[in-house]
Amino acid sequence: NLCVILGHRSASLLLPLVMEFYCPPCETAMCQECTSGEHGEHPTVPLKDVVEQHKASLHHQLDAVKKRLPEIDSALQTLSEILQQLTNQKSAIEDDIHATFDELQKTLNVRKSVLLMELEVNYGLKQKVLQAQLDTLLQGQEGITSSCNFTEQALSQGTEAEVLLVKKQMGERLVELASQELPLQPGENNQLDFLVETEGLKKSIHNLGTIVTTNAVASETVATGEGLRHCVVGVPTSITITTKDKDGELCKMGNAVIAAEMFSPDGSKCDGDVLDNKNGTYEYLFTAPKEGTCTLSLRLYDQHIKGSPFKIKATKSIDVSPTSDGVKKRLKSPGSGHVKQKAIKRPASMYSTGRRKENPIEDDLIFRIGTKGRNKGEFTNLQGVAASSQGKVLIADSNNQCVQIFSNDGQFRSRFGIRGRTPGQLQRPTGVAVHPNGDIIIADYDNKWVSIFSSEGKFKNKIGSGKLMGPKGVSVDRNGHIIVVDNKSCCVFIFQVNGKLVTKFGNRGNGDRQFAGPHFAAVNNNNEIIVTDFHNHSVKVFNTEGEFLLKFGSNGEGNGQFNAPTGVAVDVNGNIIVADWGNSRIQVFDGSGSFLSYINTSADPLYGPQGLALTSDGHVVVADSGNHCFKVYRYLQ
Repeated sequence: NLCVILGHRSASLLLPLVMEFYCPPCETAMCQECTSGEHGEHPTVPLKDVVEQHKASLHHQLDAVKKRLPEIDSALQTLSEILQQLTNQKSAIEDDIHATFDELQKTLNVRKSVLLMELEVNYGLKQKVLQAQLDTLLQGQEGITSSCNFTEQALSQGTEAEVLLVKKQMGERLVELASQELPLQPGENNQLDFLVETEGLKKSIHNLGTIVTTNAVASETVATGEGLRHCVVGVPTSITITTKDKDGELCKMGNAVIAAEMFSPDGSKCDGDVLDNKNGTYEYLFTAPKEGTCTLSLRLYDQHIKGSPFKIKATKSIDVSPTSDGVKKRLKSPGSGHVKQKAIKRPASMYSTGRRKENPIEDDLIFRIGTKGRNKGEFTNLQGVAASSQGKVLIADSNNQCVQIFSNDGQFRSRFGIRGRTPGQLQRPTGVAVHPNGDIIIADYDNKWVSIFSSEGKFKNKIGSGKLMGPKGVSVDRNGHIIVVDNKSCCVFIFQVNGKLVTKFGNRGNGDRQFAGPHFAAVNNNNEIIVTDFHNHSVKVFNTEGEFLLKFGSNGEGNGQFNAPTGVAVDVNGNIIVADWGNSRIQVFDGSGSFLSYINTSADPLYGPQGLALTSDGHVVVADSGNHCFKVYRYLQ
């Protein structure tokens, strides 16, 4: 009974007490008697009102807690998926490890069998010679011994008649045996050695393979840089991505899986590259194709990083202002000092008519071919360019999955290519070259191989499958070997036409023999390989063994500087012509890398030039990728 518990003494002890009031200071319910007793000095309120308030509060708290359930369900689903993917990946890697080492074991066993067979063959040849010699000597020895014994016995024990008979029978035989030629000198030797160098192999095996992972999580990973808010149309822009773990600590290792997707204001996808700095940070380099608000999604392991997706405002360069007649002003370059040719939407540097002779190589636009589209003579993101000795210009039309062929004067001749991922089809052709035998060599970035077609466009073969990760540019050296620039693996491969690997060189980095997103290659008269190193803003020269010879260029806008070089060609005098993608210009250097001049592209400015070649009639043809056309310029060699 509550009255007893509260110590109440009342005539109503035998009656049940009703809790009608609430004491806020004591946070307890009480009866009518308590309001004037123990809680007499405390404010009281009706219990019903308090209960309703508490119910409302509890309902509010309950609703707030329940709202957590969907996000917990989503998190559980995401974690379950990641855990399942992790488990699947572990199983796949286990299979890969077993398969790799089983294959190595198989290779070792094959080599072991070959060596044992070679040993058996060499032993058999030597043993056969020596055994035959041994048998001949034993036979000769036996003949001499038996003849000598017979004659000696006749001499010691025979009668006179028997001696005369032996003389007649054995005389000639003994003379023959005395002069008999026997193989007294060894006809073979006993050398059988096993030479093997295992230390290097053991070291390689000791370091064979590695398990790559990071602790980076998307919820803590951040992107920084002015490019997240604003960029200039046609100008390469860089954003830094810094990976962090769940505690917000910086990750200091590379190899995280980062995906970047950027869309222009009209919804079309923009090209961009993610460069791994191998220290936990990454650079995303992109170029906005047109004005407006671009959308950039940055994902780490398929999860948006902090702030993603980003809205980036792309504007025209402030260097361009409309004149009264609506024509954009062009900047005149001085006769000395740095000269910059800028991207489309702002004019390239030019030499004025009065000072034109200051440009030692006077070049002009002859014509341009193409607009954006999918028909003949139309392009969508054209990349590689090649020129044949038969007067043809070949264009790798990347997003149209084909190669288009024109005459030197720009007349359309033919096109070939079917989109797909099987041999003979093209998924993303980025490089093209013509072999001396007339075959057309095509680098297919997405299919990760190089396709070879006849001059009529009939598929013949593919090479590099399983070795290449992202072939960008192709060229052919003086030996007829195919040079492949692998943009993704930062490596240059040299193949025979049949696909046999001759050699390869390079890896990711900024050293002399390293690359960061290399694009195209050309070969000079000395059979030296000239490679454009995109993110290292330089051009590097190697011999056919991959030995580094020289490099030139640095990041900038001045004479001889680059903002991500792409296409490259060499003229008959050994001068090197380079497409400067980020600065949207074409520069000319001598064979040692000294700056000579620009090709004048002012009349119709370039916009992100890619592949570049010299036509058979001595003109420069360049893929003006951003303008979806190719242009041909005069070039005085």
